[in-house]
Amino acid sequence: MLLLLTVSLGIYLGLQTRAQFREVEASWSDYSDGVGRKGVWISSIRGHLGYGGIIHNFKNYVLRREEVYLDRTREQIDQFMTTTAEYLEATVDPDERNAIGMVRRTIKQYSAILPLAVQAAEEQWDVARTDDAVRIDDAAAIQALAELERLWTANRQVSAERMLSAVSRGQTLIWIGFASIAGLVMSSLLIGYLLILLLRDMRGALSQLSDELKKRRALQQSNERLARAVEQSPATIFMTDTDARIIYANRQFEKLTGWSRDEVIGQTPQFLQSGDTPPAEYEIIRKRLAKGLDWRGVFRNRSKDGGSYWAETKILPLVAADGTVQNYIGIGEDVTEKRQAREQVARAQKLEAVGLLAGGIAHDFNNVLTTIVGAAHLAALDAPERSEIAVEIEQIDIAARRAQSLVRGLLTFARREPGLRKPTDFGAIIDEVSRLLNASMPPTITLDCTAVEDKLIVLGDETHLHQIVMNLCRNSIEAIGGSLGEIRVLARTLYDDLPEGLASRPGGWILFEVADNGPGMSTETLQHLFDPFFTTKPLGKGSGLGLAVVFGLIEELDGTIDVTSKPKQGAKFTIYLPGTESDTSQPKLENTDIPRGRERIVVVDDQAEVAATFRRVLLRLGYQVEAFTSPLTALEHIRAEPQRPDLLISDMVMPQMSGEELVNAVRELRPDIPVIICTGYNPSGLEIAGPAVDLMNKPVDPAKLARSIRAMIDAAS
Repeated sequence: MLLLLTVSLGIYLGLQTRAQFREVEASWSDYSDGVGRKGVWISSIRGHLGYGGIIHNFKNYVLRREEVYLDRTREQIDQFMTTTAEYLEATVDPDERNAIGMVRRTIKQYSAILPLAVQAAEEQWDVARTDDAVRIDDAAAIQALAELERLWTANRQVSAERMLSAVSRGQTLIWIGFASIAGLVMSSLLIGYLLILLLRDMRGALSQLSDELKKRRALQQSNERLARAVEQSPATIFMTDTDARIIYANRQFEKLTGWSRDEVIGQTPQFLQSGDTPPAEYEIIRKRLAKGLDWRGVFRNRSKDGGSYWAETKILPLVAADGTVQNYIGIGEDVTEKRQAREQVARAQKLEAVGLLAGGIAHDFNNVLTTIVGAAHLAALDAPERSEIAVEIEQIDIAARRAQSLVRGLLTFARREPGLRKPTDFGAIIDEVSRLLNASMPPTITLDCTAVEDKLIVLGDETHLHQIVMNLCRNSIEAIGGSLGEIRVLARTLYDDLPEGLASRPGGWILFEVADNGPGMSTETLQHLFDPFFTTKPLGKGSGLGLAVVFGLIEELDGTIDVTSKPKQGAKFTIYLPGTESDTSQPKLENTDIPRGRERIVVVDDQAEVAATFRRVLLRLGYQVEAFTSPLTALEHIRAEPQRPDLLISDMVMPQMSGEELVNAVRELRPDIPVIICTGYNPSGLEIAGPAVDLMNKPVDPAKLARSIRAMIDAAS
């Protein structure tokens, strides 16, 4: 009887204990699979609704109207819908399904309102109107998310309590069995001893299982926190196996590169290579990683859309306890903006250097050009018409004017020469440039200006407009080189059918196009076309400033420039310049119409050859000329007889006394004396008393100087 009772009790306790083991196993499965997966989904939903999520990016787009926030909103809405769909498929809890449905309805409202937000951005609605139009009450969604988290917490608590309850019942059974068998042991020491040993082992196993469950729960929570940190990291993180094949990539990796995880899993990071890093560097990286050493450096990586970005990268091996490398991890930080900032600083330093260089050489160089232009003019007066010597003199004049254009480009690029906006005949400028180019470009190139309309009045600086036309045409000539080619120039006034971004104006816009059938340009060349000092020409064949100057001048004129080109298909520059209704029609005077006179003129220039050139030119025109290289000597001469000179011509930058100081000193003696200032570059902020002076740039065109002298003397008479 005792044996039967003992056996029956043992069988009962064994069955109950086994049932508790199954209960523990079932509750653990429910805890780890069901509740755990829901936790991951809820974490993802929270991320989509929180900072940096759908609502945040949608509001950023409404306020800032930047396309990047629109793309992020659409991408996160798709991810959100996928996650919640998986959640709905996995749960049967009506409360959870109602909460998820509420959140989905709110996000669908954001998805439905996106086109209206895009319309508001495109039509430039004001903020208040846009806010009223796209405002969505997301309080119910936030409340539903809180309810979902509460349900998940409650379910997790139920699963945990279920496990602990099963363990507790198992322990209770052990104690009950221990007490019952203790009584039986009094009757049968042998059987009792065996049962005690059995129950002791069972108790140890259950206690060990309880401790293991607690450790696994703590470990799971730690892993979840680590996974969220890696997934939400602002740095790109990816992991590869020892064959360099990607086995994981975080969310930032997807955003920065444009490739999804499904596309990169199983691939090597080779698809990121832009070609900038030499193969030898990759070999160094492989050797370091094989030795268990990390590597740091900067890559220019290629994104899925064909663009590129700079990433400061650290690659390190994951080493097991036995010292073997198990995996590799790559961590990257997007430093594109930092590099661009450094490049802008370097560009500013280059601009400063060019400014110093231009200011240093402009005065002396333009003095040299003034002598060349003046001497060429005098020689042309004595050369027989259409003779060989006349042609050579014309080439000297063309070369001097090209050198003058180069100095103007330097000064303009360095912003040392301010422009004076006034109504300017753009067609006359194109005609003048075409005549200069036809005399200097190779005979294999044709310059077609037949599509240039009349009466093209641009509101801009005449010198700057001349530079724009000259630099663009010279660029096409140099692109064609010695090959057969054609350059087509088009210019006309537009009032309608304007490109996006240009508003209608009373004077319309002047469309100016320079197209050639040269070799064309690659996409990379187009990206750097207007960068200062960027050139595809061999060393010594170009400075890389021409198109940078054009870009700066057009920007100053409030115009636009666009370039279209493909390799072997030529290039076309399209420029829009502001037109004006003002009339600039003035009778053009040929060189044969140069006015003359017999008045007395004082010339002051510290460069003896410049003063001598002015003197020779003016003497040929009939004037009585007194030339000085010292402003102090010239001032003393005028002070002796202030009424003697009829006009003063002065340089600006001179030792002992500047041109501005000299003119003011002379005006104290003779307030009404006409003054012409000839300078290497236009000074700003001149303060000269009395009537306005005529400011002329060196090298001075003798014909233009003659007309200015005659006009100022006649006006003062």
